[in-house]
Amino acid sequence: MNILVCIKQVPGTSDVEVDEKTGVLKREGIDSKINPYDLYALETALKIREEKGGKITVLSMGPPQAAQVIRESYMMGADEGALLTDRKFAGADVLATAYTLSQGIRKLGKFDLIICGKMTTDGDTAQVGPEIAEYLDVPHVSNVRKILSITDKLITVEMDMPETVEIQEVLFPCLITVEKGIYTPRLPSFKLKLKTLNKDVPYITFKDLKDQDVYHYGLNGSPTQVLKVFPPPKNQVSEIWNDKGVVLGKRLADKLKELKFIRE
Repeated sequence: MNILVCIKQVPGTSDVEVDEKTGVLKREGIDSKINPYDLYALETALKIREEKGGKITVLSMGPPQAAQVIRESYMMGADEGALLTDRKFAGADVLATAYTLSQGIRKLGKFDLIICGKMTTDGDTAQVGPEIAEYLDVPHVSNVRKILSITDKLITVEMDMPETVEIQEVLFPCLITVEKGIYTPRLPSFKLKLKTLNKDVPYITFKDLKDQDVYHYGLNGSPTQVLKVFPPPKNQVSEIWNDKGVVLGKRLADKLKELKFIRE
């Protein structure tokens, strides 16, 4: 089975600056990590490969420093990887991001199954996975919490919906987005780290893609624009109360009334 996993490098801290002109995060020079939801996607791919065999390719989009998450994927067991990176891709909204990723996937070849994390911790939109599927014209299922079975022709999954749990059969090729907790992600292997130390991370740039219309990528290809992004105000004022029992309860209630969290 030929599996592709989409992963993303996200800030490893909440202390991130925002570009006032573009409204996007300033990612250069900050600690980064693999998006936590993407770890579940990669682990799902590894579990499927253990059962059915095949090959796992990881794809990410970002600045050159995002190659690090590809290397980390190698250490977890991914076979191949590639990074979509070009200044023309910068500032993309979810639609332009999904389109660019879909073009990168077409460049890499045909896949039976594409797996994405449910969402990213720096965007929380949960839109990119389904939009990739639409651009590739393949069926997709979101909110997958369990893989029930896999045959040569289809995959059967359990979906965690807001009020119900649903079971879906989806024909290959297809795309799924997985929930946190579908499997427990494994730790990077030191043995694989040594084995893949010099393994290449190929770059895919704008000139490598079939669609050469710059207005389909980055800020130019983004139909939505961020009007304002700002970090929430930090309130570090704190009090320590040593009261107990009823006295502590009354004091807490009075404070909540003062802050208007509860009515008189």
